[in-house]
Amino acid sequence: MNWQEQKVLVTGAGGFIGSHLAEKLVSLKASVKAFVRYNSKGVCGFIDSFPPQTREKVTVIQGDLRDPEAVRNACKDVDVVFHLGALVAIPYSYVHPVEVVETNILGTLNVLTAARDCGVRKLVHTSTSEVYGTAQYVPIDEKHPLCGQSPYSASKIGADQLAESFYRSFELPVAVIRPFNTYGPRQSARAVIPSVITQVISRGTVYIGATHPTRDLTYVDDTVEGFIKIAACPEATGKVTNVGSGTEVSIKELVEKICSIVGKKAEIIFDPARLRPGKSEVERLVADTTRVKKITGWQPSITVDEGLKRTVDWISDHFSLYKPEVYAI
Repeated sequence: MNWQEQKVLVTGAGGFIGSHLAEKLVSLKASVKAFVRYNSKGVCGFIDSFPPQTREKVTVIQGDLRDPEAVRNACKDVDVVFHLGALVAIPYSYVHPVEVVETNILGTLNVLTAARDCGVRKLVHTSTSEVYGTAQYVPIDEKHPLCGQSPYSASKIGADQLAESFYRSFELPVAVIRPFNTYGPRQSARAVIPSVITQVISRGTVYIGATHPTRDLTYVDDTVEGFIKIAACPEATGKVTNVGSGTEVSIKELVEKICSIVGKKAEIIFDPARLRPGKSEVERLVADTTRVKKITGWQPSITVDEGLKRTVDWISDHFSLYKPEVYAI
């Protein structure tokens, strides 16, 4: 795909992965519109941190995914939509499930409907490995049963099913990307990797919940490359495609790696307040990436050790954005 000829919309462009994707698309010389949630301060998330020469090439549209007219206006005169906008915090979904369902399901319906009505040529909808729940077998392929272990994961299952239905019912060219555990610069302070890094740097102790669960970690640059390749791949249309490393690392191993990179020994202290709510803990995640490799040739290029080093360096340089006491989820 020649991105210089593409007019692109990224929803959730002010967030962690969305901002990296928008930045990458600008570097590919695509015409980029960024849909971000309106706030009274006019803040556009990480888009505001872009270098001036990048920021000036992004057209920001503020609105709410739950507003169909706002979404429709954003989708006008667009070739490709990357739909990343969502409420993603699992504990928050326990407290405010209605808002999460409205944003993640109704918001996705609004994006799908607008894309269909505006003649969008490709829509990449963002899923999550959380929809699988704890692995019933590994590695987890795209045929693995779905299991809503939290209101958040249930909302994403609903959104994914809507996306697939629009492909079948209306022939909307939708591809569903299912990233596993993306990490890297700009990730929320409530995610486990930034939480551990900030604690190790600031005080040499790590308060954490369960350390035995395993995760499949992918550095954000590799995840973004997966988005780009899936958008350009005709064979991805109408399919769900996992994007992950195909390897698993326990939370305990992760803490040890971070300590080694920072150059500090840290005491690991169990904190029940940092456990996931109820039965939402996903015990094991590791992706089967056969499909994405076969149809796009994508595979991660950055090792966990290298990715963690880059993340430690970035957080060290932007430490004021983080609070060591923030709970990991």
